[in-house]
Amino acid sequence: MTLDPQQTRADEALLQLGRRLRADGYRFTCVTPATHACNNARAGAERAANLRDVFGWSRPFPASLISADELDQLSTAHVLYEDGDLLRSRVRWSSLDDLLLVHSAYPTEAADAVFFGPDSYRFAQVIHDHLQRSPVRVEHAVDIGCGSGVGALLIARAAQHAQVSAVDINPLALRYTAINAALAGVSNVSIAHSDLLAGISGHFDLIVANPPYMLDDGQRTYRHGGGSLGADLSLRIIEQACERLSPGGSLLLYTGVAIVEGRDPLLEAIRLRLAGPEWAWVYREVDPDVFGEQLLQPGYEHVERIAAVALTVNRSA
Repeated sequence: MTLDPQQTRADEALLQLGRRLRADGYRFTCVTPATHACNNARAGAERAANLRDVFGWSRPFPASLISADELDQLSTAHVLYEDGDLLRSRVRWSSLDDLLLVHSAYPTEAADAVFFGPDSYRFAQVIHDHLQRSPVRVEHAVDIGCGSGVGALLIARAAQHAQVSAVDINPLALRYTAINAALAGVSNVSIAHSDLLAGISGHFDLIVANPPYMLDDGQRTYRHGGGSLGADLSLRIIEQACERLSPGGSLLLYTGVAIVEGRDPLLEAIRLRLAGPEWAWVYREVDPDVFGEQLLQPGYEHVERIAAVALTVNRSA
């Protein structure tokens, strides 16, 4: 991925800021938008009092709260903006075990916002569990719709001999993945712009994806799953991944599904697609009820709940 000099300077400034925060012991667990809103609505949360408020809770802050170096890094990265007589950061930094990851600030309203949140933690656990028990040596892997790069980084660190691709259609996601990989000291991740797997070649021992699964009026890439109830992107990933899995390879899909009158339309579609002896698969609900506030939005009038689900597909050797 070719970067212009100004963008290179901006990304280097964010990398240096991440290194400084990590050295200072900064940690933050990213929560759902609803929980984030509740915390920021509390008395005393109108402005930041510390670095977690600035880079975790995305609260406005006075310039005096952070160091001159940090201000300069934010400015050079073009992620600092004015909010009245205070300032705000356009990025957040969140922790996943010993990883520190840059992603978009709250609220994630921009069309090119880069997602990280509770789904990312669940996705990470699905990958961790698979790598712990799978007997297959991973040589080539890909994280489809990599976002902040969580999937690619976890695989690359666990299989340091492997070639791991991180792909996304969002250029900002690719930039943040590159920063997060550099901050993690990971060198076996390649980053490429791609609509699912269309932009890269080859077959893979491991394919992972955490696609969006909501209906979103703004069709933001990190949130909109397409179709009548947000499942189209997940189905497209299953179709393309099954064509590109090596013998013995695995697909790990963590996503969500709108349950209507007790029916799981994604599971029904998977049963049809993965029929036959070539495929062995397991589908399970990771959480039966996520993002309940979404049920108040248009298009969800008949949806009972939204479930977080994990699909593991193994191709016969």
